[in-house]
Amino acid sequence: MNLTIQNDVQKKTLRVHILRALKQLVRFGWEQALSCLFPVVIFTSLAITQIVPLPFMPRYDWLLIIFLLMQWWMVRSGLETKDELKVITLFHLVGLALEIFKVHMGSWSYPEEGYFKIFEVPLYSGFMYASVASYLCQAWRRLKVELVKWPPFLVVVPLAAAIYLNFFTHHYWIDIRYWLAGLVIIVFWRSWVTYKVGGTRYRMPLALSFVLIGLFIWIAENIATFFGAWEYPNQTDTWSLVHLGKVSSWVLLVIVSFLIVATLKQVKRKIEQV
Repeated sequence: MNLTIQNDVQKKTLRVHILRALKQLVRFGWEQALSCLFPVVIFTSLAITQIVPLPFMPRYDWLLIIFLLMQWWMVRSGLETKDELKVITLFHLVGLALEIFKVHMGSWSYPEEGYFKIFEVPLYSGFMYASVASYLCQAWRRLKVELVKWPPFLVVVPLAAAIYLNFFTHHYWIDIRYWLAGLVIIVFWRSWVTYKVGGTRYRMPLALSFVLIGLFIWIAENIATFFGAWEYPNQTDTWSLVHLGKVSSWVLLVIVSFLIVATLKQVKRKIEQV
């Protein structure tokens, strides 16, 4: 009899743990979905404008207007703060500079017409980088992200700069992305990111979070190129899956993005403590 009662208690306890885990997973998914609002609008706009031609202006210009209105609404509604807008604007400029260089080097292209283009790059393209910053800022705030054993400022900033510069310099010199990736593992080997879901705090190795976000962006990149956001040379005649090797590029770009956001938040916290 005692054994039967004990088994029943264990089964009930297991059910409670499973239900709690499912609830936490749903909460986490909901917070992630809210944090991805800007990227969702971008993909939806790409899909709609690809299927339904809009009048008066080229498609690229309509996308720019839609993204500007979305950005204005997010700040106006309180979904994004003015400080977050500053970070997102920085990412827009950083991303646009990278786009101009990469298009010039023939890495990819924007074949459609547009009035608001700089060196064959439509201005809306910067918002795709800004949407990554938007996600990071939103998720950071919603999940109450904290950093554990964060490396010194004098290590993080040069590392982020080196990763970003390698996107340019590898066209003229050797590609050191894998050396930089190894350096990231060494620098952040003991670093963790913690986040809160439903009152419970969890933690994850920082390097793992970089890989997961980079993989997600690679999937998003395939969706974006399918709807004609931009075009790789091998997609000129017909769409094809973006090479899996691009994941490494996105992981490095995520690292740069994360390091910029984290550094700015660290600086802001120190200023507030003064």
